[in-house]
Amino acid sequence: MARKIEKIVLAYSGGLDTSIILKWLQETYGCEVVTFTADLGQGEELEPARAKAAIFGVKDVRIVDLREEFVRDFVFPMLRANTVYEGQYLLGSSIARPLIAKHLVAIAREIGADAVAHGATGKGNDQIRFELAVDALDPSIKVIAPWRQWNIRSRTQLLEYAEKHRIPVPSDKRGEAPFSIDANLLHTSTEGKILENPAEVAPDHIYRRTVDPVDAPDAPEIVTIGFESGDPVAVNGKAMTPAALLTALNELGGRHGIGRLDLVENRFIGMKSRGVYETPGGTILLAAHRGIESITLDRAAAHLKDEIMPRYAEMIYNGFWFAPEREMLQALIDRSQVFVSGEVAMRLYKGSASVISRTSPSSLYSSDLVSFEESSIAYDHHDAEGFIRLNGLRLKSWAVRNRR
Repeated sequence: MARKIEKIVLAYSGGLDTSIILKWLQETYGCEVVTFTADLGQGEELEPARAKAAIFGVKDVRIVDLREEFVRDFVFPMLRANTVYEGQYLLGSSIARPLIAKHLVAIAREIGADAVAHGATGKGNDQIRFELAVDALDPSIKVIAPWRQWNIRSRTQLLEYAEKHRIPVPSDKRGEAPFSIDANLLHTSTEGKILENPAEVAPDHIYRRTVDPVDAPDAPEIVTIGFESGDPVAVNGKAMTPAALLTALNELGGRHGIGRLDLVENRFIGMKSRGVYETPGGTILLAAHRGIESITLDRAAAHLKDEIMPRYAEMIYNGFWFAPEREMLQALIDRSQVFVSGEVAMRLYKGSASVISRTSPSSLYSSDLVSFEESSIAYDHHDAEGFIRLNGLRLKSWAVRNRR
């Protein structure tokens, strides 16, 4: 016999969908529901979520500022690996879910809740990310996914449920389904409506964080980023906390139209989906980090990182942040960053972020070695002859065999 649920912690945005879920949980399980709203720098006023939860009689409303933890403990470790999914996506939504799940579990443990609940749909990746994270952190906690359990199967039925239970429906939520938008300090993503047809051009009005590169300033802007052990620590010589640094670069990148991406991606659940992403600060940091690595990482170490990065990105995208294999790869990546310190100058211009200079006290770059002038370092040009001969030996054998 299934145990009775006495208390639930709900990941609550304060929007229409999670407000309906809140009421449905109370009605279905007849127990106390605690709401948890994560401030990840989504740029919205979060206090209204407290008032909305109070309307439903919620006595314990949690709104937690996670901006510094999000950037320091999730975004930056991912950045150390130069992580992109399917060659383009900087994983702005994917990397936020394990942090939210971590705090859902922590609150559940603190108050003795039996279950946590989320508002992710049954077709998306987020349901997997939330639930795999909970499984890894505390398998004794039950996960409730209303979109997979209730009998609401359409937006019309959703609005009817809201009307029946006197849940306020904003005027912009009536009629056609709105865009699905997710935002945090790293990115803004937009899905749905016209974007569901990959042949349609994304309308200009969906972009919220970046100007059209065509309309960006006609003069480039130079910004310097300081790194210590693989993590960015300063902008233009000014030391900043992780969240403040990303916020500053988001403003700079957005002004220059940097970080726009229109992508058709492969969901873990088994379907393709289209999203429009804006990741201005993250795009600058990715280019800058590769810039500082170019002079501080050994060739084999750099190439090994590039080989494992797609696997690491897939782990994050698919929801395995707390899995042992991701932690093993993170240890390898972090070891590679010991000497990745220095400063990179970036040119921001019309949608592009380009490295124009890089310096490091731990640089492996040797002007003597690469110079066409006489080198002070012992390098005999004749050594290259033997090196080439040995590497060509197998090619000669292969060519002789082919001619036979």
